[in-house]
Amino acid sequence: MTSTEVQLKIDGSHAAIVFRTEAGLNVLTDSLLHTLGATVARVRKESHVRTASVQADGKVFMAGADIREMADFNPHQARKYAELGQGVFADLASLPCITVAAIQGAAMGGGLELALACDFRIAVKSAKLGMPEVTLGLIPGWGGITRLNKLVGARAKRLFLSGNPVSGEEALAWGLVDEVVNSPEDLAHRVTAFCKSFKRASPAAVTLAKRATRDLDDLSAFSECFTLKDSREGMTAFVEKRPASWMEG
Repeated sequence: MTSTEVQLKIDGSHAAIVFRTEAGLNVLTDSLLHTLGATVARVRKESHVRTASVQADGKVFMAGADIREMADFNPHQARKYAELGQGVFADLASLPCITVAAIQGAAMGGGLELALACDFRIAVKSAKLGMPEVTLGLIPGWGGITRLNKLVGARAKRLFLSGNPVSGEEALAWGLVDEVVNSPEDLAHRVTAFCKSFKRASPAAVTLAKRATRDLDDLSAFSECFTLKDSREGMTAFVEKRPASWMEG
């Protein structure tokens, strides 16, 4: 099997994390998780990056974990593998910038867990999203059950207890994805426009809002806003009826 590669492309304030496999079928191996973790760390260091997309070239967004690699795991190895994936996806979820998963083809198993670690998801209507682990005698191991429950509530069980996927359109109705597009060709353009829709937001405020969402602590995050130059600039700009000029970095 040809291994999946990760490329990082930074254009101004936007970063694109791109998966690519010569055969067109992207799979999350142990090696790829380590590479993805390093790539996410690189994005975090680029303080000027305000939005990031997680996307793929080829037939699918991400087909899931490498089952051949997992087949001979003992419980200890399985736990270490789950800890690795959960750590990488937690790092992705905690990036200070806004993250968007661009889903075409399929986001299955670990691929859907990856998409769930992003702030938003945009999918092609015909894409398939699912958690088929139970059909293998497994369950999602990288935080997907928790994130899916938080996102879609009781409907989450239909995915991870049946193993049956849903289409992009059905995922939109569930709230599993935020938008759908008609074709893979439309996906890149829509993701670009979607990311630009956040340009008025203060980078510092976005970081605090994301932290408040994770920690369920609006009070501390709100109070901390008043230690930042962005809050003074934002309120002054409002009073003066001009666009705010945000601090970079």
